[in-house]
Amino acid sequence: MSTEIVEIKKPKLKNPIFIEGLPGVGNVGRIAAGFLVEELKAEKFAELWSSSFLPIVLVHKEANAHLIKNEFFFWKGKKRGQRDLIILIGDSQSSEPSGHYEVCMKILNYVKKFKVKEMFTLAGLSIGEKVEKPKVYGVVNDDKLIKKYKKYGVIFDSNKVGTIVGASGLLIALGKYLGIDGICLLGETIGYPVLPDPKSAKAVLSILTKSLNLDIDIEKLDKKVMEMEEFLKRLRDVETRALTQFLKGLYPAKPKEEKPTYIG
Repeated sequence: MSTEIVEIKKPKLKNPIFIEGLPGVGNVGRIAAGFLVEELKAEKFAELWSSSFLPIVLVHKEANAHLIKNEFFFWKGKKRGQRDLIILIGDSQSSEPSGHYEVCMKILNYVKKFKVKEMFTLAGLSIGEKVEKPKVYGVVNDDKLIKKYKKYGVIFDSNKVGTIVGASGLLIALGKYLGIDGICLLGETIGYPVLPDPKSAKAVLSILTKSLNLDIDIEKLDKKVMEMEEFLKRLRDVETRALTQFLKGLYPAKPKEEKPTYIG
């Protein structure tokens, strides 16, 4: 297995905060982080690709090949109270458990080079029903962070959030061993992976922007979601078909046993 980070440029950052938003339930994290990148006009400085991603190359208009990857962006704080940011967005997460660990450690060791000591991971919390005003739950890797983020409206309830599957949970759990304080913000969502949930993403963004003292109009999010929806749905459909074919290759169907036929 191989996971590589290709650096386009190396920004000079001061005490940056790391933010992760990859595809997942309701695409909450991906929508929120992607919107942040666009609104801040953050600049891409590195790409991550991994053999744990499905072996898919999307073909865009005019036959341009698009490799499945994750992308790192940076933004420098403009005024008092704002911090420099490293934002990770991407097309996919690992398709296998061991790949999640390798990719997450690669990400953490990379951002550690920029002296990252704090991180936010963004995700959806599947509750199985539609809600008009999604709540945002938090999971931290250090108890001292609970008091800090409760004042922004984050709910901490281990009975509600039993487990976190994928990068958003692993990053904060593994980050603890690298000395990086982390909080995962989970927005309530009905739980459909293919259907983007802008309301949940808005709820997560509202807390994130307040915490980071960012001036962003999150009402623009609805339009951005419509622009992203076609690409995200296409990507999910292609991944689902590829995974089905991949599993068929690993576990071919057994030939049916012929049974005797009686006529009488």
